[in-house]
Amino acid sequence: MPTPTEIIYTLDLLGTVAFAASGALAGVRKGMDLFGVIVLGMVTATGGGVVRDVLLNDTPPFCFENEIYLYLALAASLIVFITPRRFERMNNAMLLLDALGLGTFLVIGTSKALSFHLGFMGSVIMGVMTGTFGGLIRDILSNQIPLILQREIYASACAVGGALFYFLSRADVPPAVNLTVSALVVIVIRCIAISKGWQLPRRKGI
Repeated sequence: MPTPTEIIYTLDLLGTVAFAASGALAGVRKGMDLFGVIVLGMVTATGGGVVRDVLLNDTPPFCFENEIYLYLALAASLIVFITPRRFERMNNAMLLLDALGLGTFLVIGTSKALSFHLGFMGSVIMGVMTGTFGGLIRDILSNQIPLILQREIYASACAVGGALFYFLSRADVPPAVNLTVSALVVIVIRCIAISKGWQLPRRKGI
């Protein structure tokens, strides 16, 4: 039986592939060339973790210490560039993989922040950043309003999961249980929000 840590690592790799595919698909939709599609795919997959590691002064960032993340992101981007229509038809599967990646990236980022002795806000922000900043960079580079600044339940799901992870860690819940429960909360919130069309409230422009 795989351990929870091994499961989290596997989901981390799956999330990397899903995020890279979403970034590459955004590049294809914008009519970018091969290089542009690869760049968008790779920054989407690794951008959040790189920004986190730089802010924590943990260098070189994770994807340069374990290059499997870069190779997976590159491979996913190339496959999307070659067969974009197949990924367009896999929209539901892509959303599920994206949710899995979001929950996994969140707990990895929050856990790492706690290992650097950050407080509540710092830990939650680092977790949210790990899960969402790759998509933020993707949207900026593809000239779109970033998803996390719109009404979708995305970054807010990460914030809930990050807060839960912090308090469970302070309650001395075993790390494996904490990782699993907190990631599942983010995944479930995100999946329900997609299926029910949940959105955060917003004001109309003045």
